[in-house]
Amino acid sequence: MLASGTPAQAADPGVGDTTITLGMSAPFSGPNGAYGKEMKEGALAYFAQLNATGGINGRKVELVTLDDGYETDKAVANTRKLINEHKVFALMAFYGSSPTTEAMKVFSEAKVPLVGTISGAGSLRSPVNRYMFHLRASYADETEAIVNHLVGLGITNIAVFYQNDGFGKSGLEGVTATLAHHKLKPVAVGSIERNSLDVGPAVAQISKADPQAVIMATLYKPSAEFIRQIRKAGQMPQFSTLSPIGADLLVNELGAKDAHGIGISQVMPYPWNDTVPVVKEYQKALQAFAKHSNYSYYGIEGYINAKVVSEALKKSGKEPSREKLVSVLEGGNLDVGGYRVSYTPSSHNGSRFVDLTVLGRDGRVLH
Repeated sequence: MLASGTPAQAADPGVGDTTITLGMSAPFSGPNGAYGKEMKEGALAYFAQLNATGGINGRKVELVTLDDGYETDKAVANTRKLINEHKVFALMAFYGSSPTTEAMKVFSEAKVPLVGTISGAGSLRSPVNRYMFHLRASYADETEAIVNHLVGLGITNIAVFYQNDGFGKSGLEGVTATLAHHKLKPVAVGSIERNSLDVGPAVAQISKADPQAVIMATLYKPSAEFIRQIRKAGQMPQFSTLSPIGADLLVNELGAKDAHGIGISQVMPYPWNDTVPVVKEYQKALQAFAKHSNYSYYGIEGYINAKVVSEALKKSGKEPSREKLVSVLEGGNLDVGGYRVSYTPSSHNGSRFVDLTVLGRDGRVLH
């Protein structure tokens, strides 16, 4: 009961006496299923760690995960199902620019917050959506870092290979914009449809330009196929790619020898550096609750995503509401152990952190 005779309001869905239920839609099957699985493992490891120490204000966290196969229609259907059938309190760790863009219409109308999406697309960030919070840097931030690094090395003949969706187009736009600052433009552009491996037309288009470097805004399977075919065509450019590719997945697909030297921008802390507190926590959680799992960037992103949601829920008090969660997140800085996010009512872009890495001879990520 509330003081002064005010009638008690029913709690938002997903909040029980002993549990808080969250929802996640991501690919767990198909060519991109490994991405979702690594994120899920990281998130579940955090929640297992949290629940073992009492949960959030006495409530254990339950995570409902639905497979969308990186398909937009399935992501939209999953969002409706999570909200209407599973009655989740909030959403987290959605995957992909185009799926999240369409799902946004559903969760925004329902006023259910989404904290964290594996997308840096500008279209998801501006204008600000009250119910969407970003943990990672934008694709504009990533491509700016990549292009500035290449130009600083004297590499100016740069081509772009992108997938024809929100992710790829944002990558192309970012590269083009930063090149323009240097009074340059892409020497060639090639594209591929999402969930396709038909790289032939892009290889033909880009190889004509004989670029010094190719920046790829594609996922690991088409990226690997593109690299194989353009090398077969006699081209040996420097390859750089954005964080969604998944370094370990690219190495597994291409092989360590052929992956050597590929540059990858990262938006999360180096998951093997246990001098960073949140990385050490992540490693301990995986060792305790997911012993079969390897450290990965997607894994630590899932872990950090879960921790950000949980820390905000703790600050929401013993009677959390969705609107209270939004207000807490918009209240300023949140440091989860060496990785900081910062939100205001006018900006839900939590971080601009970008780390440039390269794949070593043995396939390991070097930074």
